[in-house]
Amino acid sequence: MKFRPCIDIHNGQVKQIVGSSLTDQKDQAKENFVASQDAAWFAEKYKNDGLKGGHVILLNAADSPWFSATREQAVRALAAYPGGLQVGGGVNETNAAAWLKAGASHVIVTSYVFAGGTIRYDRLKALNRAVGKEHLVLDLSCRRRGDDYYVVTDRWQTFTEEKVTVTLLEELAGSCDEFLIHGVDVEGKGQGMEVELLQMLSGYRGVPLTYAGGVRALEDLELLRRIGEDRIDVTVGSALDLFGGRLPYDRLIRL
Repeated sequence: MKFRPCIDIHNGQVKQIVGSSLTDQKDQAKENFVASQDAAWFAEKYKNDGLKGGHVILLNAADSPWFSATREQAVRALAAYPGGLQVGGGVNETNAAAWLKAGASHVIVTSYVFAGGTIRYDRLKALNRAVGKEHLVLDLSCRRRGDDYYVVTDRWQTFTEEKVTVTLLEELAGSCDEFLIHGVDVEGKGQGMEVELLQMLSGYRGVPLTYAGGVRALEDLELLRRIGEDRIDVTVGSALDLFGGRLPYDRLIRL
């Protein structure tokens, strides 16, 4: 298990938000933390601390009046740590290569592939042609509906009909280098992880997988390590002291 750092950017600022509160209407979200430093500062810190594979996430829609400022922050972060960070948010086949040229090691994609409620295999193939599967991370961030977890798109606001299962991961693994999975219902709430989701994910044995959502203490990390048999990487946001929480960043960089 490795710690993957994050830089979440909303309305041109590095923030930690409650994931389920995000809405495109007036670009609103419930904020847990707003950084005084810019995205490049965090990227430089992760670089100096030897952390690779972190996630830069643009949380504004492309048609938002804030998107330009958010994108500029992401570009600065990638320039500060070329090859060390992945980027997601509005990525598609026409702009994916540009993000790699800007310094991203991988592009992270959800909505472009999981469009219209289902998997668009034509778009997945187009992304593979554009950047290669070795530079693609599929984000299967999900929310619970009934007894199952479903992929959600459009900044976690729209349910698809695709259930997150080991079978789905195995099916998609041939088209990507990694998976990223947020437990959106617990994201940013500091109330614990989606344990049932993690138990299901523990049955997967393929390409690297990173989990985010609800980690609040070192005990959660040990639980994740045990459930995931030390194979599931972790992202921590609001609970991290770097973002105003109590979980020591200096401890996580030693995972």
